[in-house]
Amino acid sequence: MAMLTRSEIRTHLTARGPDQEELFAEARRLREEHFGPTVILRGVIEVTNVCRVNCDYCPMRRDNTRDNDRYFMSSDDILERAGEIQEAGIDIILLQGGETPHNLAAIEDAIPRIRELFGGRVEILLNLGNMRRGRYERLRNLGATSYILKHETSDPRLHETMRHESLDERLRCIRDLLDLGYRVGTGLISSLPGQTLDSIVDDIELAGTLGVHMCSVSPFVPAHNTPLQLAPVGSNELALNALAALRLHRPELLIPSVSALEKTSSGGQARGLVAGANVMTVNFTGETDRQRYLIYGKDRFVVNKQHVEELVRASGLRTRGSVFLDSDVATHAPVGTSGRLGSVS
Repeated sequence: MAMLTRSEIRTHLTARGPDQEELFAEARRLREEHFGPTVILRGVIEVTNVCRVNCDYCPMRRDNTRDNDRYFMSSDDILERAGEIQEAGIDIILLQGGETPHNLAAIEDAIPRIRELFGGRVEILLNLGNMRRGRYERLRNLGATSYILKHETSDPRLHETMRHESLDERLRCIRDLLDLGYRVGTGLISSLPGQTLDSIVDDIELAGTLGVHMCSVSPFVPAHNTPLQLAPVGSNELALNALAALRLHRPELLIPSVSALEKTSSGGQARGLVAGANVMTVNFTGETDRQRYLIYGKDRFVVNKQHVEELVRASGLRTRGSVFLDSDVATHAPVGTSGRLGSVS
């Protein structure tokens, strides 16, 4: 199937009423064609709330570090939470945290222990920010198989304004990860202050050309104690249209229905599934640390397994495990012994 043209993507982004319903129906059809009536479940462990980056939209930004109640999970803590994820019947462990080198030793110790806990039948997915290629390679050799590194916005100037870091460096990291054989996810924020509709078209096209395996769409959430705290809440309709357009543009991508959709509008995650999403993430961070992980502020929406199961059932879908576990990446041949691993079809 040919990828969408820029004009088609732009038209889909502005769809409302019957046009939007038609867009969502086609997105669901393509999801089922590629994945069946299924939603992939992940379990997330939020390993630290400390970050060296100073993104204008995030309460865990570097300038807030001194005032925040900081925490770093130990390897034992991570393993305990991984055990809870295993007991819940989930085979994807997402280790997510602020971008900092201070927790890497605990993560490096935990990864092989998690693989042993699952007897090797586990997808270890990391979301830990920009690193040098050698560090990504080390984590890959220890047993990590997938990595999320959201580009957030493909507009170089807006990216620099919002994140105070270069888009080029972010994309360098994504290409390093792909080259090392990771399954890679990127992602965009829609309705960012200063963002244009054409910029979102660029985001969707970028996801199509990078060769990634996953991509998320999150509506902008203004958070307390950030430079953007008074900015308007992002449009869920725009985020959902971008999600559906992404499904039409690249039907084989894993696309989550993110918690930000629920945060900005009750029932938003259910509508994410209606718009063609096929991944949901369940939070397994301990309650104390969860309250300190200020991704959208203290009042973020925390996704539990019951919430996900009810949404999936109401959508006429069923949950499933990792789509990568029976492919070569999950058997985990270390980099350097097998060369670059093949991409998912």
